Amino acid sequence: MSSAPTPSVGLVSFVGAGPGDPELLTVKGRKAIEEAGLVLYAGSLVPPEIVACASAGARVADSAVLTLEQCHSLVCEAALAGQAVARVHTGDPSLFGALLEQTELLDRDGIPWRVIPGVTAACAAAAAGGVSFSVPEITQSLIICRMAGRTPVREAERPGALAAHGASLAVYLSGHTAGELQEELLTALPGDTPVLCAHQVGWPQEELVWTTIGGMADVVAERCLEQQTVFLVLPGQGKKARPSRLYDKTFSHSFRDGA
Repeated sequence: MSSAPTPSVGLVSFVGAGPGDPELLTVKGRKAIEEAGLVLYAGSLVPPEIVACASAGARVADSAVLTLEQCHSLVCEAALAGQAVARVHTGDPSLFGALLEQTELLDRDGIPWRVIPGVTAACAAAAAGGVSFSVPEITQSLIICRMAGRTPVREAERPGALAAHGASLAVYLSGHTAGELQEELLTALPGDTPVLCAHQVGWPQEELVWTTIGGMADVVAERCLEQQTVFLVLPGQGKKARPSRLYDKTFSHSFRDGA
């Protein structure tokens, strides 16, 4: 977060809109949109219903057709006029959200900003599918990653390399390379490893499709899941796990003595 706003400069709030369901927008995020003089939202990923709570006098603009410089120009104009700005991002702004380049420009121009977190697609997909990323004594980690595309990915961070840890994976921005993703994952995990393909999770047209690593590419092609799909790769899914120690009657902690 940058320094506190001066009376003459408005605060820019980067609002995590969540995956698409307006009811998954946080109370704090909604308040920032309601109080903003400018609401700039990523219309390619954020449904209009998310920003429908903007005040009647607010300017609401879709950033999908704008460049970084054009977005910054609009934000500067409003903030320097003393208006609050809501820069609305899909999911959580800190994850694949182009946050750094925007805040660097704001810092350069002396405009204060903050980040309001949102529900990211991986968590929304897990909730919709009723699955747990962590399975006691089987997998205790979640790795969020993506395939290389226009943005390169280091070899050590490619999904195939990360899958070797045996952790749960949430793979973003990779539906268009599902065949390559499948090949990478098969170098580290069995072909029958469960995968949940969550397409437009949180939207009215949400689609959840269960498959395996071995069947991923075919499912994506058959169901046209190339866009707005997050893949949950779940090595612990369906495996018999020991119950969590937290509620075990023999387990002592600061609030309870175990038997």
